[in-house]
Amino acid sequence: MNHIKLLFFATIRDRAGTKSLELDIPEDMTIQGLKEKLSTDFPNLKESMKSVLITINREYAFDEAVVPTNAEVALFPPVSGG
Repeated sequence: MNHIKLLFFATIRDRAGTKSLELDIPEDMTIQGLKEKLSTDFPNLKESMKSVLITINREYAFDEAVVPTNAEVALFPPVSGG
């Protein structure tokens, strides 16, 4: 298993009910798989997972990226400027 730390920001933090969480995931899990797991484990986050921005160890990550061992994964809502 791969032990990771999740960090939640802004509205995603509100929906998760916590600012961080530690989680064990399979070694080969992708960002897409992680989003599906979070949608299932935390139904309040399901809608957010459709448009969430994710970083792995402070670098933007896409759905096909494999989550590395002991990663810090941050989830941000989409940002709009004005």
